[in-house]
Amino acid sequence: MVTYAGEFIDNGSLGPQLSDANIQSIVSSAITSHALPSDADGVYMVLTDKYTTATSGFCTQYCGWHTHATIGGKDIKYAFIGNPETQCPAGCGVNNPTLNGTPGADAMASVLAHELEEAVTDPDLNAWYSLQSGMENADKCAWNFGTTSTSNGAAYNQTFGTMKYLIQQNWTLLPSQACAQHYP
Repeated sequence: MVTYAGEFIDNGSLGPQLSDANIQSIVSSAITSHALPSDADGVYMVLTDKYTTATSGFCTQYCGWHTHATIGGKDIKYAFIGNPETQCPAGCGVNNPTLNGTPGADAMASVLAHELEEAVTDPDLNAWYSLQSGMENADKCAWNFGTTSTSNGAAYNQTFGTMKYLIQQNWTLLPSQACAQHYP
């Protein structure tokens, strides 16, 4: 179960081009300023606006990533999820038409789910990954959406309240080794 514990908004204090160290600094600042609780069991998500990028390869090597660092004496897990709306819509899942009228955010929801799955199963980058391919569980199903429905001309496979999303599947071992939207 995932519980939303709060948010911290950084209005671009480090500029629109973030290094991996900048991203860690944003997480550290949110924790050390007590804007967010310090939780070694949590996963902190750094989401950007459509003008901010990560210089280590957003849009060219990845749509998001997760890692961990010692912050305030705790092993803190965090992830980067960039907004691909204007920077790489085709490469990071922006659909046209958009399901909810927010193309970047709709695409980010899928990447966020992907990175959360991996941060939970491989929090310190030394746990769940395929010995054959080196892929983490969500990587084995990247951009695989399974059965979809259509609303206003756009595909979706998950509904939360009144909002519809197209979310990547995750690798499950049971009942059979396959990509799936939910377990069981």
